[in-house]
Amino acid sequence: MLPVECAGCRERRPGLRHGVCPECVAALGALRPGAVRPTPAPPDLPPCVALGPYAGPLREALLAYKDHGRHGLARPLGALLAEVVAAAVGDARPVTLVPVPDTAAAARARYGDHLGRLTRHCADRLRRAGWPVRVRRPLRALPRPDSVTLDSAGRAAAAEAAFRVRPRVPSTPDGAVVVLDDILTTGATLAAVGRALTASGLSPTVAAVLAATEKRHRP
Repeated sequence: MLPVECAGCRERRPGLRHGVCPECVAALGALRPGAVRPTPAPPDLPPCVALGPYAGPLREALLAYKDHGRHGLARPLGALLAEVVAAAVGDARPVTLVPVPDTAAAARARYGDHLGRLTRHCADRLRRAGWPVRVRRPLRALPRPDSVTLDSAGRAAAAEAAFRVRPRVPSTPDGAVVVLDDILTTGATLAAVGRALTASGLSPTVAAVLAATEKRHRP
């Protein structure tokens, strides 16, 4: 078999499972979800739980998935996101998953809705474990600048006008409402999503993310 670049360490290795070498699989498997909070936290940010810091194999795998077209990583990353959801909601059932929507431009650049794929695999993993899970998409994303180019104030301003509630949003479900995202940075996006959902009657219980940038603390 020809060597393939591992998504976690960038080394060329033969026979990678889902594009990740055994050492990086072990590193990802050793991560444990925990509560995280930006400092300072924006108003209305729901409680947040992350699998781990945005570093090492987790960071590299996310970059490979989002920016380098490694869509085969959606399944293992979605399974890891399911672990975060399970830790975040505890015994609450049923679970409603609400992914942060992509803008049309971002979806085109990434050849599809990257978070939508993660959400589908996350939901499948939870259902196979016996969880009652539904996925809802009550928000649509409006055009906004790439957050990579913005500072904290710019991110907050862009996020505030970034989401609109779709017509005919269903009533608040029983159980836990979990907002899903891939990376937590300043928290501006998740806070804006939380406000929009609350205004629609679908108040979030918690946000589950794969990675949190280093400049924060665990409460």
